[in-house]
Amino acid sequence: MRWIDHAIWWHVYPLGFCGAPIRDHDATPAPRLRRLLNWLDYAVELGASGLLLGPVFASQAHGYDVVDPFRIDPRLGRQQDFDDLVAQCRARGLRVVLDGVFSHIGDQHPAVLRALHEGPGSEADMFDIDWAADGGPRPRVFEGHSSLVRLNHASPRTADHAVAVMNHWLDRGIDGWRLDAAYSVPVDFWGRVLPEVRGRHGDAWFLGEVIHGDYSAFVTSSGVDSVTQYELWKAIWSAIADRNLFELNWALVRHNEFLARFVPNTFVGNHDVTRIASLVGPDHAVLAAAILLTVGGVPSVYSGDEQGFTGIKEERVGGDDAVRPAFPDTPAELADWGRDVMRAHQDLIGLRRRHPWLVTARTESLTLTNTRYSYRSSAAHGGEWIDVHIDLDDHPQVRIDDAAGVTLWSSPG
Repeated sequence: MRWIDHAIWWHVYPLGFCGAPIRDHDATPAPRLRRLLNWLDYAVELGASGLLLGPVFASQAHGYDVVDPFRIDPRLGRQQDFDDLVAQCRARGLRVVLDGVFSHIGDQHPAVLRALHEGPGSEADMFDIDWAADGGPRPRVFEGHSSLVRLNHASPRTADHAVAVMNHWLDRGIDGWRLDAAYSVPVDFWGRVLPEVRGRHGDAWFLGEVIHGDYSAFVTSSGVDSVTQYELWKAIWSAIADRNLFELNWALVRHNEFLARFVPNTFVGNHDVTRIASLVGPDHAVLAAAILLTVGGVPSVYSGDEQGFTGIKEERVGGDDAVRPAFPDTPAELADWGRDVMRAHQDLIGLRRRHPWLVTARTESLTLTNTRYSYRSSAAHGGEWIDVHIDLDDHPQVRIDDAAGVTLWSSPG
């Protein structure tokens, strides 16, 4: 098995987690990234095997408007602060994956400003600019966001840039990349870039952010290892909230089809969506975690979900703040009310670690109604299985049994 087959990610959005100012243009540089050092033992105690980190590179505001992908954001610190983080992760056996933005860049990127000032030229072909626009050259932007300039993915210079960035940080000790908005980039771009990087870092893992569409076709055409399994994310919370477990069963049938071709990244929360505890309630959030950790995939737990954090994503300026909060300096400062949720996550992750075959497990329905569902997760090549029993009637409950009929874990209810 590759190292990724044992991976369970603790997903962190560093700018928020470390309390960096997001929209303050006069933000004071500070080694805020070092706050994460105090949380590495916590990640190990949770049962995670690595950190899936959001943006850490110099940017204008939220991290996805990068202005220098070779430099740590001054609001988080300096290169040494990042190097120390990677070293401390290594000392604990934790892998590190970074968030790479190769779809677009910040509109204040020096090269963009030079291109607009100097006109078409060798450097300018990296950017998607309408040179004939009324009123002068105008960059085409990413999904209507005026601060995000689209890259020109047909340019060899853009591909060379992506290869250089990826190799730079892989050389410094990271283990892979989450490719932000990978769905918005032509697949042939990834087909040119990723083989170049793999030629130097053959063990690196590449996760493409893909929300809709044909996941399997994207993996095959792009060459990524995995994509974000938003179909399953939606089905888990929606089936629980709507008391319609048929939706979950349908998604797991689809999930089996994906697993036959690649291993998706599974999750019930991330930095872009409303917290699972806000979607389904704190008790049902544990139920969602039980589903996440008993089906195939490379799972990630969004920091705070394991404590029952709440937060609603809103479509407005600052609408992400509630799901990207600052964390205390140390885990000892967490409120007591999250302990039971944390304990449940530890138990479920422990169960998954004792059954490593779950990474490629297939599921089959045993019994199904709107509010009760039993499914069997079996090793892809047979021999081992567990049964998961979900009951949404009266009090939410989950029970997990093994082949001998022994109850491995059950939620309070």
